[in-house]
Amino acid sequence: MGLLTRRVSKTPRFWSNEELRRYAHLFRGDVANVSGWRDEDKQGGHYRDYFPGATSYTITNFKAEARGFQGSPGEIFLDLEQPLAPELTGRFDVVFNHTVLEHVYECRTAFGNLCKLSRDVTIVVVPFLQPYHSTYGDFWRFTPLALQRMYAENGLELLYCSFNEHLVASVYLFAIGARHPERWASHFPDGFSLASPKTGKLAGDRAIPWVGANLRSILKRATGR
Repeated sequence: MGLLTRRVSKTPRFWSNEELRRYAHLFRGDVANVSGWRDEDKQGGHYRDYFPGATSYTITNFKAEARGFQGSPGEIFLDLEQPLAPELTGRFDVVFNHTVLEHVYECRTAFGNLCKLSRDVTIVVVPFLQPYHSTYGDFWRFTPLALQRMYAENGLELLYCSFNEHLVASVYLFAIGARHPERWASHFPDGFSLASPKTGKLAGDRAIPWVGANLRSILKRATGR
């Protein structure tokens, strides 16, 4: 893997790992990493260790050929495009899902199932800007407003949504939604915002695309405009 390829793909992964580390310690109870493959964070660690307050930790997976089902002890076979089994509804306190939804054609059904799995918190990492990848389907890219709407239609409130701004790198969104936002108000007092984390400026009437600003910087350098 060349230096440029590593920057495009690894930089946002490492950034999203840091975001998860900032907040995962807040959460307690039963935690699930949905479609988590081997639970590896691609930095030599495992996401299980990001949740020190978990009383249980479960991994779900789907097709083995898509880095899916491993047959490991306690692993749950789960197809996010199908109706959720009644015994899994509300099974977990926290559901975590990293860069999976872009590979599921029925992404709103899949997102709904993530929310149904959770009694409260659902954490997702999704691409906003990323090259086409994988041999098993790559269908969607997401915006913060799309996530806000998807959380809301499933009875959750978007508490927090951030994005990386590294030059020459894919852009991920890291989002936390909750069914009981009042429980987390002290940890997320500012709520959801479209402000640039660097400048603090908000997207205004002209809908300035702060998300993906790294691409604008590249274009400005290339064109001088």
